[in-house]
Amino acid sequence: MAVGGNLKDHTRVLTTAIVTETSRGENGNAMALGIILLALAFAVNLVLTFAQQRSGHS
Repeated sequence: MAVGGNLKDHTRVLTTAIVTETSRGENGNAMALGIILLALAFAVNLVLTFAQQRSGHS
């Protein structure tokens, strides 16, 4: 399954971390990471929507 990049012991993208935690059986940690990912997505969407409305575009 291709879900993101990872440099061994250096980086891990959030989607890879979720898959790793799930494969380890750490479903609680995977759910927490998923909630963080959703919150980040909603926050970015909110900021961009606000910026777009402020600039006068609809």
